[in-house]
Amino acid sequence: MSDASDWLHGRAGPAQWSALAVLSLLLISIATAARLPAAAIIGPLIAAMVVATYGGRIRVPDRLFVVAQGIVGCLIGSSIPLAVFADLGRDWPLHALGIGGVMLAASIIGIALTRLSALPGTTAIWGISPGGSTPMILMSEAYGADARLVAVMQMLRVICVIAAAAVVARVSSPTAAIAATGSAWLPPIAWGAFLATLVVAIGSAFLAVRLLIPAGAMLAPLGMTVMLHEFGWLTPALPGWLLAASYAIVGWTVGLRFTRPLLLHAFQLLPSILASILALIVLCSGVAWLLVMVGGIDPLTAFLATSPGGADTVAIIAASTNVDLHFVVTMQTARMVIALVASPFLSRMLARREIASGRVNARALL
Repeated sequence: MSDASDWLHGRAGPAQWSALAVLSLLLISIATAARLPAAAIIGPLIAAMVVATYGGRIRVPDRLFVVAQGIVGCLIGSSIPLAVFADLGRDWPLHALGIGGVMLAASIIGIALTRLSALPGTTAIWGISPGGSTPMILMSEAYGADARLVAVMQMLRVICVIAAAAVVARVSSPTAAIAATGSAWLPPIAWGAFLATLVVAIGSAFLAVRLLIPAGAMLAPLGMTVMLHEFGWLTPALPGWLLAASYAIVGWTVGLRFTRPLLLHAFQLLPSILASILALIVLCSGVAWLLVMVGGIDPLTAFLATSPGGADTVAIIAASTNVDLHFVVTMQTARMVIALVASPFLSRMLARREIASGRVNARALL
């Protein structure tokens, strides 16, 4: 018989989904009462973690996750004029400072963890890399890292960054919109615009996945919406219920990956992992401070732009607060692309350097 820590084990899928839905609604209500931004994603994420660690075996279908990312991409794209790309070129010193500073901070922490033998091989480098979590996990295995520990580090990093960003946003912008839906829950629907939005969101997301574009399920709809909206060919129609459902799917997808075996595997390394994540958040906050001092960026915008979390979740929080969303999304997106390109090179370079210095052996790193 299952003990209390396995109270969901063996129960039918509908029962597990029901428990997840009820707990999600409860936590969303608590987060909303606390006036936390992005309550619609934080509540489901924590609920999914609880369900997964108490014996739940349900998973969000991959295709549904792709749809949710497409909807979120459309939401972000509808708030970004095409001029944002000109802004990237015009403000390149600030973007270079922000992106370079975050990448440097991650590299320093990865090297420190490797030298302290806190994590095996190049796991620390991949686990702390501020790129898309799923590509980092998949790519890490091909470069000799422990993909399970990379997954734990990446998912914990996303959760810690969401929590930190939500708290900072709440303190800095106490009158922020709570759910970041930007529309009423049940507004009158302009069916033509609504169906066109769904075609762009879902069609471009699945096309990007088919073309194996990293993080394309969100970035492709984002780019398509920016262009179509800018030229007047699309008026995005995103009712609150659709956005809330999309946020929940994103939160569930991340949270349900936290199975107990995965957490137990990483339990002994948890202090080192959490310390590295907190150190990264602190160092990135320092980079944000430099942006404030050098570029005159407002503190909350700078903090969110340099937050080393998932671009989608940070963007959701940014969309619910009074910040420069264009600046945040531009820097987050550019850094994601750079991390995807640079991480394999950085992993190999640091591995060879550590071997040459004699601090670790070749088998451990490569």
